[in-house]
Amino acid sequence: MTPELTALALAALWQTIQFVLFALPANLELTPAYTTSPRDTPPPRALSKVTARLQRALNNHFEGLILFTIAVLVTVQSGQSTPFSAACAWTYLAARVAYVPAYALGWAPLRSLIWSAGFFATNAMLIAALI
Repeated sequence: MTPELTALALAALWQTIQFVLFALPANLELTPAYTTSPRDTPPPRALSKVTARLQRALNNHFEGLILFTIAVLVTVQSGQSTPFSAACAWTYLAARVAYVPAYALGWAPLRSLIWSAGFFATNAMLIAALI
């Protein structure tokens, strides 16, 4: 397996961990009666600040994972796997892992800088595969 595919697999597992990090406090705060319902009505209360941030970080990773997956597939399928693309993939993964506590703890503007590192690494991988 290429380093890029390994990073992609780990990023997918990180998505699962993020889901658990959000779902556990969300179930405690909203109660399983609400979270297992069809959610036709608004939640009985707002999520705490940290839990809401964990939810936004989770949603953000779903969005970022799409572009990262494309970058990995383009890189691997075109035979463009290089030490540079591997470094980009590992940078993306490290940034996504660092992003969660940065977001949950409200580290502004560091959170945005961490997000940018992953975003730019992903785009650098795509550009490298094209040239």
